[in-house]
Order: sequence, then structure tokens, then C-alpha cells
Amino acid sequence: MGRKPTGRPTSFDIAYAAGVSQPTVSRALRGDRSVSKSTREKIQKIARDLKYTVDKNASSLRSQRSNTIALLFFEDPTPDASMINPFFLAMLGSITRACADRGLDLLISFQRMEDDWHVRYQDSHRADGLILLGYGDYTVYRERLDQLKAQGTHYARWGSVSSDTSGVTVGTDNVEAGRLAGRHLIENGRTRIAFLGDADEHYPEFAGRYAGLCDALKSAGIEHDPALQFDALTTEEAGHAAAKKLIASGAAFDAIFAASDLIAIGAMRALAEAGRRVPQDVAVVGFDDIPSASLTTPPLTTVMQDIRGAGEALVETLLAQLEGGELPLRKLPGRLIVRGSSAAV
Repeated sequence: MGRKPTGRPTSFDIAYAAGVSQPTVSRALRGDRSVSKSTREKIQKIARDLKYTVDKNASSLRSQRSNTIALLFFEDPTPDASMINPFFLAMLGSITRACADRGLDLLISFQRMEDDWHVRYQDSHRADGLILLGYGDYTVYRERLDQLKAQGTHYARWGSVSSDTSGVTVGTDNVEAGRLAGRHLIENGRTRIAFLGDADEHYPEFAGRYAGLCDALKSAGIEHDPALQFDALTTEEAGHAAAKKLIASGAAFDAIFAASDLIAIGAMRALAEAGRRVPQDVAVVGFDDIPSASLTTPPLTTVMQDIRGAGEALVETLLAQLEGGELPLRKLPGRLIVRGSSAAV
């Protein structure tokens, strides 16, 4: 605070001009939300005026950090052989922006769950921590998460938020999002609503969406029929196969809530093949709002997840671990995007 400005701008010069401590300047220039918005903006303006730039090498030596985050994608079956869920690709931009705002570099890697990805990054000092997107069967993935915790690796993941994830998980409030979809279909006159998606401990996000649908039905006084739930993973082919099984079962249904947009798109193809009109005969709602959702015929009603908020929250969660901060549970709200596939009867 009492240090006078020098010829070459430093973080101490900014602190002197702003009337704050040097650690506050460091946090503000990283975009740390523990510093108030007005103070961050004041410090950032002074830094621009002084033409101050961060010396990353010196900063890394002081903190013993690389100022790099590793973003790991895990493979998902996809029709284009990319093996990356399009929802996670859409999230990449928000994570990149959040890292850039905080002066962090981002290392992006594609991983197979069976590989030893959990020992390649923080232990080798290639990255300060990990952001994990995608996982497949959660019961297998959970074993790797336990290994990460045991070895003290810092990580944040996108997935189903529950008390046993100790604040390292960011995700949509899937149960409430399922209620949104269910209430929308019920309000449009649908009472026999099928759910396509695995709904057990192996896929907890899907299970939460199904639980929300069942809750919406119960609240409306409609009896839930377990025979209208068919397993499906996040691919168009899985959605097509599940919808064909639903149709072949002979069960009466007037709506489908699919656990993902890809499942919903596959289901719409199966309905068309069976001569079932969407939405006249069967209303369809998906989940994720991937780019192709608005391009189907009719356009797909879906639950949009907060992609921008997700990227911000994942980076903030990881930084909070690195700095020893509190790790609250982070559930983000979903938003229903109504399109032609669920029009009123």
C-alpha cells in the first residue's frame, strides 16, 4: 500500500493506484469473483491504462502453478465417428472464454475411459487441475473419481450433482428440468408420456430427468406407468431402437420425453416410419438443445442447459479448489424451449 510507482508497471503499481492490496490485484486480474465487480473493473482499467501485462513465468514460479487447465473429453458413441457428444462440443466455447478471462491456458485432450488419464496431467505438472466432460457408465467412472480424490488431484466435472460429489460437480438441476418437460406436455393435454433413456444408477443425469417427469405426473394426478420407460443411450440409433420397442409393445402413449436430443431425433424417425405424426399423434420433447434440434421436422421442443453458465461454473469450481475456497453444490437451471414437436392437441 505504501509502495510508490516504478518506471515499469507491476501489480504493486496497480495496487498503489487502486488503493488495494497486491493480492487483491492478482485475484481481480484473474477474474476471481471474491473481488467485487466494481473493484475488478477499476483494477482492470488501471492495468489497461498502465499497459500492464502478466509475467506468467514469474507468476508460475511464485505459485508453483502452470496456469494451465486440462479439459478432458471422454468418448461417446456418435454417428459421425467424432466420439464427442455435440452438447459437450458446444460447452467448449464457454470454458475457453472463462479461462481466457482469468489468464489461464487450456489444454484439450480426448480420452478413453479405460486409459490412465487420471495420472497424466496434474502429477506431471502439465496442468494445475482437470475439467472432465462426459463419462458413460457412472459406476465405472466413479472408480476413477475416487482415485483422483485419493491422490489429491484437483478437478471439476459436469454431471449429476449430489451430496457425495463434494462440490466438485457442476450440472443442470435434472429433476426440476424433468418436471418442466412433464408439466409442459401435461398442460398440452398429454397423459400417457413415455420416457426414453436409461434411468438408473449407471446414468444418474437421465435418472434425475425421469424422476422429474414422474413427479410432474404425480402432481397432476396422473398415474405413472413403468411400462412406458425404455432404455436408450445418447445416440440417434439408440433413440430409434427404443422408440421402435415402445411402438412394438402395444402400449398406448401420446408423448415422448427423451433424455437427450439425439435420442429424441432417433425416436422421431421411428415414429415417422410407423406412421405416427408429430405432434398430432405423439408430442416429443428432448434435452440439451443441440444445434440440430431446431432443424428437425417439426423443430424439436427441448430443455436447454446453461452452456455459458456451465463453463464459468466449472472454471470457478476448479479455481476454488486450487485456492482452498469453499465448494458449494452447483446446480444450474434448465430452460424449456418450445417448438413445433410438442404443439397442443
